[in-house]
Amino acid sequence: MGRAFEFRKGRKMKRWDRMSKDFTRIGREIVMAVKESGANPDTNSRLRTAMQNAKGVNMPKDRVEAAIKRASSKEEKDYTEVVYEGYAPHGVAIVIETATDNPTRTVANVRMYFNRGNGALGTAGSSDYTFTRKGVFKLAAEGLDLDELELELIDAGAEEVYADQEEDEHGAVKDYIVVETAFTDFGQMQKALEEKGLNVVSAQLQRVANTTVHLEGDELEEVMNLIEKFEEDDDVQAVYHTLG
Repeated sequence: MGRAFEFRKGRKMKRWDRMSKDFTRIGREIVMAVKESGANPDTNSRLRTAMQNAKGVNMPKDRVEAAIKRASSKEEKDYTEVVYEGYAPHGVAIVIETATDNPTRTVANVRMYFNRGNGALGTAGSSDYTFTRKGVFKLAAEGLDLDELELELIDAGAEEVYADQEEDEHGAVKDYIVVETAFTDFGQMQKALEEKGLNVVSAQLQRVANTTVHLEGDELEEVMNLIEKFEEDDDVQAVYHTLG
């Protein structure tokens, strides 16, 4: 009984940590979107996407509105988007996307994580070439026919359409349909999905590994520990790697 309780408690704490991190990440995305193109989602596609993603992680509406209001204030800090590249041990390439109000602090932290994790911070282009940038849309699967949807979205740039599942913050498994496009077709696909009135849970530009490295045992644990250090940093928006 006690062991089962601790297991459930541990899973719940991890989900809460992930949710808190998601709120921070999306809050910064909202701020950057508003500062870039204004507070009206009807005319700001980046803000519209951020609000869509906020809904997908169940970010409270009042927090979204507060982030938009805060971003519209001249007193709100500016965030700079910086991408860092490097290698974890055992030949695993890593790309870290950040949004920071203090690049000096962020690069110092990134370098520290690499050094302590037996990795190495690289220069621009040192590992990014091992990834391809793609648009990735996650749709609520309910009421959708996978094959039919794929045919409908080909003209909008759909490269892959497939079913997926994910555990939500309450531990329930939910069904999704994932649509992948080329980086250049992201805006076109976003518009097509909006016009069809589909329930888009998230819309992101991601880096997809061209090749992967398979590790086991202590080597796998060593790389995963390093990746987790990056993911726990508040300045980090996303971490991509070639670990298979």
